[in-house]
Amino acid sequence: MSQSGTEDKRGRRAAMVIAGTGVFWVLITLIGEKEGFSQSLRLTFDLVALGGFAVAIWLIYQIWRDRRKDQG
Repeated sequence: MSQSGTEDKRGRRAAMVIAGTGVFWVLITLIGEKEGFSQSLRLTFDLVALGGFAVAIWLIYQIWRDRRKDQG
């Protein structure tokens, strides 16, 4: 697989992590509001979502770092 194909695949993975985390966060917030989850459980889900977004930022940083390395 070419370098561009690998970057595309990694970019799609980062996008899926962002989209999946966002959908999870919105749904769990709505469910938690409707079902009356405790504040500590809601905080736990918020921290899980924050972790998902942090992983996505790390994936994007790796892609950026590899592209800069290839340029020079």
